Amino acid sequence: MSQFRIAVVVGSLRKDSFNRQLANALARLAPPDLVFEQVEIGNLPLYNQDDDANTPEVVLKFKEKIQSAQGVLFVTPEYNRSIPGVLKNALDQGSRPYGTNAWAGKPAGVIGISIGAIGTALAQQHLRNVLVFLDMPTLQQPEAFLHAKEGFFDADGGIGAGSKDFLQNWVNRYAAWVRKNQ
Repeated sequence: MSQFRIAVVVGSLRKDSFNRQLANALARLAPPDLVFEQVEIGNLPLYNQDDDANTPEVVLKFKEKIQSAQGVLFVTPEYNRSIPGVLKNALDQGSRPYGTNAWAGKPAGVIGISIGAIGTALAQQHLRNVLVFLDMPTLQQPEAFLHAKEGFFDADGGIGAGSKDFLQNWVNRYAAWVRKNQ
């Protein structure tokens, strides 16, 4: 059986963010042929086209991690009804300079959790718009707009009983999407 390395991009910098917790919990639901690896984005400098001729080493290493992955899972909060600036910067860094798009062709999954009643619906839609341009085939269904409430995570950091079946199905569908798009 071959293994698929999934680059997990968490759109929050906070160490104990709900979305980082979600990323960790989803990794526990992954089938054995998917290996989830979080890729740091908080250390990337702000994208500046003036740097294209001399791309910083941290950006080159980031792009290498994306390019070597067989899929990308975006786990993002919603900030001001859109994606966080740090995530947009990572998307820009990974796609520049022109002609060196590390994201192209990578099967993507988009998910997020928030304390708001609509979860991260608007952030996910904005992110999907960007992913179309970046040429990332993105899992469309099922959508997962998760509401962080008591009991969502269990005491061990996994998904609580009320949401576990739904998210297991989501992870299984994403895994099938990755396999299909290789």
